[in-house]
Amino acid sequence: MRTVVLGAGAVGVATAYYLHRLGHVVTVIDRQSSAALETSFGNGAVIHASEVEPWSQPGMPLKILKWLGREDAPMLLRYRALPYMWRWGVEFLRNCTDERFHRNARANLRLALYSLKSLQEIRAETNIAYDCATNGVLKIYRNPASLDTGRRTSAELAKHGLKFTELSGAECGKLEPSLADTADTLCGGLYFERDEVGDCHKFVQGLARRLADQGVRFLYETGIDALILRGGRVAAIATDKGPVEADAVVAAMASFTPALLKPVGIDLPIYPVKGVSITVPAAGWNTAPRMAIIDDGRMFGLIRVGDRLRAAGSAEIARYDTTPSPVRAQAIIAKVLETFPAFARCYAPETAKVWAGLRPVTPSGVGYMGRTPIPNLYLNAGHGHLGWTMSCGAGRLVADIVAGRNPEIDVSDFPRVAGVA
Repeated sequence: MRTVVLGAGAVGVATAYYLHRLGHVVTVIDRQSSAALETSFGNGAVIHASEVEPWSQPGMPLKILKWLGREDAPMLLRYRALPYMWRWGVEFLRNCTDERFHRNARANLRLALYSLKSLQEIRAETNIAYDCATNGVLKIYRNPASLDTGRRTSAELAKHGLKFTELSGAECGKLEPSLADTADTLCGGLYFERDEVGDCHKFVQGLARRLADQGVRFLYETGIDALILRGGRVAAIATDKGPVEADAVVAAMASFTPALLKPVGIDLPIYPVKGVSITVPAAGWNTAPRMAIIDDGRMFGLIRVGDRLRAAGSAEIARYDTTPSPVRAQAIIAKVLETFPAFARCYAPETAKVWAGLRPVTPSGVGYMGRTPIPNLYLNAGHGHLGWTMSCGAGRLVADIVAGRNPEIDVSDFPRVAGVA
């Protein structure tokens, strides 16, 4: 079967990997010059089952309203985006009930654990070097009520496979010595031992090179214009370099998937939410964190990625603008310095790499994977802030569906597009 994957990010390349393993003749098309140059390039670098909670959760709508107009807000809704997202916003509000939040979090956890297992198997098979670290993730708290909420949510997810350990503030300082000077400000933390860290860009580039060596065709610098339908099926993909014929097509273009599918009658509720990361050399800070730290109150992550440190956070709803906001980047840096004053030893504006990418967010916080009303067109998009975390599992799951195989995990509570039973 000639199967074409649209998009060479983490999700698309992982899908291509599993399709190739199942014997498909695979072509991957991407507008960039190589793999993982958009949302997969500078993300938070954490593969975390600990962060599967959707953003659509009880209390979030009021928080977003409170943050309106604040440039340093953790989640900023730009007024200019409102006319384009009202239908998405209504669905987001519908998913902010307690029942839907827990259902969607459980669905995400199931896929995240499956994806972690799949990533570990690919790592063992390929030996791709991508600054992998397997010493877990520590989430720190200063507010007892927030810690209690985090504990209760994690305890609920622990019934479905999440593993975590609750720590006191002093124990957080012992586990991660870089917190020793501020441990007395913490009321506690949650340690997630199975979470991992890795450079998503390096991993995807390495996997794409391996696939290319094995005969998978990558059409880079190729713009995807439209899907060409004949007899109710996708016959080819129209590109700026000519048509590419296909027996099956997987759309894995993250935030850009809806624009491609709308002309063929599929209205996909995925909206771009911009995230920002700042990456600096770790040299100069000898006691820099050894593991990924997520600061719950200040809403940032500080992650060691090989010989670099990456600070990540921020959610900005501003349509398809990928320009990093200097104000929002500085807000993240200021928060990092509050928790880690020694970060100043390695941060310098001239060496810091500031990046922004678009998270493809669905109203439920769960991605679209599998069939569409068009028989040979499949989806793998909308994984939001969990794209790197979900990529290998989602790729494996969708490849099985394309091949007519039953997925290895339950997909009954994953969202489906209209017209698919």
